[in-house]
Amino acid sequence: MSKRRIHIIFVLPSLAAGGAERILSYVAQNLDTEVFKVTLLITGYEKDTVYQLENLHIEYLNKSRVLKAFGRLHQYFRKHKPDIVVSSIVHLNTMIAFMSPFFRKTKFVSREANVLTVLNEHNPYTNSAFPKAMIVMAYKLVDCIICQSKDMQKDMVANYKVPIDKTVLINNPITKDFKLKGMARDSSKPLQLITIGRLSKEKGHERLIEVLSELKFPFEYTIIGSGMEKDSIFEMLDNKGLTKNIKYINYTNDVEKYLAASDLFLQGSYVEGFPNVLIESCVAGTPILAFNAPGGLDEIIEHGKNGYVADTKEDYLAYLNQINDEFPFNPETVSAVVKRKFNSTNIINEYTSLFLNLSQNNQHV
Repeated sequence: MSKRRIHIIFVLPSLAAGGAERILSYVAQNLDTEVFKVTLLITGYEKDTVYQLENLHIEYLNKSRVLKAFGRLHQYFRKHKPDIVVSSIVHLNTMIAFMSPFFRKTKFVSREANVLTVLNEHNPYTNSAFPKAMIVMAYKLVDCIICQSKDMQKDMVANYKVPIDKTVLINNPITKDFKLKGMARDSSKPLQLITIGRLSKEKGHERLIEVLSELKFPFEYTIIGSGMEKDSIFEMLDNKGLTKNIKYINYTNDVEKYLAASDLFLQGSYVEGFPNVLIESCVAGTPILAFNAPGGLDEIIEHGKNGYVADTKEDYLAYLNQINDEFPFNPETVSAVVKRKFNSTNIINEYTSLFLNLSQNNQHV
């Protein structure tokens, strides 16, 4: 008689473009199906899906907001009696946590997606659904909190009163094996710069623009992403006389092509969860220049090998001038740094070990 598989339900608000959506759906898709029975449960609509997922059972609750899915989620858990429920993104984590006392035989895992304390300083609207006190209460109820970076783990312990032994540190895996680009920078052409990400306050596009306005050498800057700050960003670009240097793309499925065509990825964020796009950039062989900020940069960037981290705008400008004068990066080295650390097999094994341990603990409840 075959051993019963461990039933895991992964819950997300949507499968729209986003780091949490990509990583959690990737984990769900890559667990061993002989060990785990996996369901991906989406509170939103199928029409919003951008990630193509095969060989994975997906169900949609078709609710316009996470809070409106409370009743349907409760019914689904009661009907299917999962061994483990895994959610991501703080407002969904909070809601499901308050549901957890009704399902004593289920282990509840929250995957935190941001360094919340710092994020709230730069984007106060992020957690408007629940005040901090409710999040603190919610995280007391869950069995485990997955943190993507050391900074996130420290924030959970120091500011959200989560015991360290309730957290587990699992970095994000490389989800796409981008082809390594060929030669490094062609010095006969303008320096090719790129930023990919949501156009929101915490992403720091404005301080990148301030630095770029000081450059004395030719460059071309590709911005990929959409968001509430688009108009103010482009107004600033116009005021700084940089519009002629800009190529803007709202959304693309050809991220690999644009990364490979770029010499350097510019990261302006004030805070990150664990920036997947930086890993992807390095996999393609394109190094990073980032502002020092919480969210895993020290786990991703090795100074001089796959990028630099600047503490100030003056430092950032100095690094840009240095990189333009004598490009110091080799695509193979840039790629090898992240492939060594964030190999998808190793990361999936870490998730597997966590779920097996939780399941074993469940048997003693």
